[in-house]
Amino acid sequence: MPRSNKRKLEQENATKEKLLGNQENVVPSEVSTSKTRFKMEEKDSKDDDKNSKDGDQDSKDESDGVFVSDGKHGTPLTYDPTFNGPIKKRSCTDIICCLLFIIFIGGFAGVSYLAFSNGDPYLLLYPVDSNGDLCGYGKNKGKDYLFFFDLVQCGRMGVGIFVSGCPTPQVCVSACPDTNYAYLTDAATSSDLKFCKSGYDTSQSRDALVQGDQCPAYFLESSPLINRCVPQVLIDFLDVGGSLITKVQKDVGNKNLTDSKKGSITLESLAENLDIFGIFLKAKEYAEKIVADIVATWWMMLVILILSMIVSLIWITIMRFIAGIMVWITIFAFLGLFAFSTFWCFRSYVNLDGDEEFSVHIVSIVLHWSKPDMFLAFGIISAVILLIILIVLLFLCQRIRIAVSLIKEGSRAIGKMMFTLIFPIFPFALQLGVLAYWLSVATFLASTGRKQDFTVNENNTDYWNQTANDWNYLKIVADTSSLFGETCSENTNTTSDFCTFLKNAEENFVIYGQVFSLFMFFWLLNFVVAVGQMTLAGSFASYYWAFEKPRDIPTFPLAAALWRCFRYHLGSLAFGSLILAIVAMIRVLLEYIDAKLKGTENPVGKFLIKCLKCCFWCLEKCLKFLTKNAYIMVAIHGKNFCSSAKDAFMLIMRNIVRVAVVDKVTDFIMLLGKLVIVGATAAGAYFFFSGGIDFLKDYTPTLNFYVVPIVIVTIVSYVVASCFFSVYSMAVDTLFLCFLEDLERNDGSVEKPFYMSKDLMKILGKKNVVMGDKKKKGSQGENF
Repeated sequence: MPRSNKRKLEQENATKEKLLGNQENVVPSEVSTSKTRFKMEEKDSKDDDKNSKDGDQDSKDESDGVFVSDGKHGTPLTYDPTFNGPIKKRSCTDIICCLLFIIFIGGFAGVSYLAFSNGDPYLLLYPVDSNGDLCGYGKNKGKDYLFFFDLVQCGRMGVGIFVSGCPTPQVCVSACPDTNYAYLTDAATSSDLKFCKSGYDTSQSRDALVQGDQCPAYFLESSPLINRCVPQVLIDFLDVGGSLITKVQKDVGNKNLTDSKKGSITLESLAENLDIFGIFLKAKEYAEKIVADIVATWWMMLVILILSMIVSLIWITIMRFIAGIMVWITIFAFLGLFAFSTFWCFRSYVNLDGDEEFSVHIVSIVLHWSKPDMFLAFGIISAVILLIILIVLLFLCQRIRIAVSLIKEGSRAIGKMMFTLIFPIFPFALQLGVLAYWLSVATFLASTGRKQDFTVNENNTDYWNQTANDWNYLKIVADTSSLFGETCSENTNTTSDFCTFLKNAEENFVIYGQVFSLFMFFWLLNFVVAVGQMTLAGSFASYYWAFEKPRDIPTFPLAAALWRCFRYHLGSLAFGSLILAIVAMIRVLLEYIDAKLKGTENPVGKFLIKCLKCCFWCLEKCLKFLTKNAYIMVAIHGKNFCSSAKDAFMLIMRNIVRVAVVDKVTDFIMLLGKLVIVGATAAGAYFFFSGGIDFLKDYTPTLNFYVVPIVIVTIVSYVVASCFFSVYSMAVDTLFLCFLEDLERNDGSVEKPFYMSKDLMKILGKKNVVMGDKKKKGSQGENF
């Protein structure tokens, strides 16, 4: 038996006779058919008399701690002498969901195997010609580069060429052109025909081939770039600089360039349209410079990020001292701001002449407003906001004090269990691993759909019905049930409907595989998050329910909580993460439908999709909040996910105002902390890399873009701060639910002492009963 429970039972037996003779110090639970009332020890009998007469469930008062349950939100918890924090004797929960999770992981492994064994990401780098054939594969084997007939047509597409493609004919070639050529001025040679489409009619004249878009009207000396033939004049311009039109005139000025319809192409037009490709090449150049800057400054950025981690740790440590100050200063700052705004607007309204106006010009429209009316409107708005803030402050002051006290205790809990600050690194690394694995599978799947070596084996009569002169589709379906055909061989040259069928089957597999892998990505990602949340919840619950701190805190609370997660509650973790994954998939589907409707004139459909997107966004937020609290209850009581979610929901609904205040105050404190850490890190990085720190100028590197390491440091420091403060947020949420349970289970008597800190008992006006001349239980050690 834990020491705190053993000690409590000994004290109960030793004082049993005294308690029987002094009933006013022990207030038992009272149960009736219509209501359940939990009454807690107060500082004086006057408060006790008052508490016994009023209070209801929907407006529970923190100052008197009276519970009145009407059954609408469940029955409040009762005292359990064997309960002492996270239970040790528990059983496996949600086994069916655990088995389902394992089955789906097996399915994901199968999809991954098929993707890795049949896909080749290198295929994604190979372009596709105008016929949809992949360069470098199948009948284009050995022709690895894509050649564009008319680059001017590509340039007229603007930057959209990189999304929508180029409208000019494109063919796969074995080598890019090594000279400039125009068919009107240059003599035709056999080497020029290698840039024509395959299967062109050799009996036609050169004019007919060009006008029929079978051969290019011109081409320029080019070099391969990502398997595309790019004019050398453009590459030289980006490398050396100068004027592109000057270089075009120098290299191509002696050529009479025309398009396939014999329309003249001026050098200015050619230079202007080539510059579109320059955008891509410049981006490549910038990317190389950015990579060089990262390589040169990686260790400096690492040092700055380590400093940001130290700052995060220091900030969390001092939160116990400054949390209340930050909250109250902010509240009074808002009060002062809106009070001044109200005063100044009404003062301006009184002093201004009623005929004064001001106007605003919007294009050709001129809007006129009366200045006095404007100040009157702003004054009324400010006064309303000021009144709302005052009402909130008056009625929720006690709850705000509870929230601040819980935030301070969260800092103390983290201070007692420092390993909780390091633990989020492991779930974060697992999330990165899940993301990397999913991207790998998705890439291999995408490359699987690009295979184009389907040709028929004409000697295989099992699939070709010579009598009916048609394909035996039943046999085809039976033999291609594995989604990959084996009867098509690249050794033959004849294409067929049969191989087209196989290709479609493979493309269907790619689509279904991508959808399934995306679903598993959401499931696994939420599962990793759930593991982190439940582990931290178990640790902080062990802290709260330790009666004498730090003596009663388990030796390895974090390791014990992690063991309980994997030993007993994998099914519950899988259940909660499955719900979030399903909602995420529905949101992805809605985004897909919304994207498809953008080009249509269907306002009703668009409106419905927007409403559904909003609803499911709200649903996801609510489910994340509910599952997080369900994980806390699972970590404490060891029940299944549904029971824990129900208990957490009912406990929250019985304390809905407290929950709202604590949640928002905690979010505000977290936001301030992140802003301080990220702002300080970004400012330090800026002054260092820009050379603004004099005594560190000797260490400041020379960079192409000093903003690159600053942006990277800022983003990563935000991630670091989020990891640290996610622990803090989990600590506050867990301690808060434990605090609510403490209020319902215990009443401050010798038999049922509070586990909360002296600060919280002081705020609520409560105390643990004193035993003779000994100190009250709630004051022993660093009791929370």
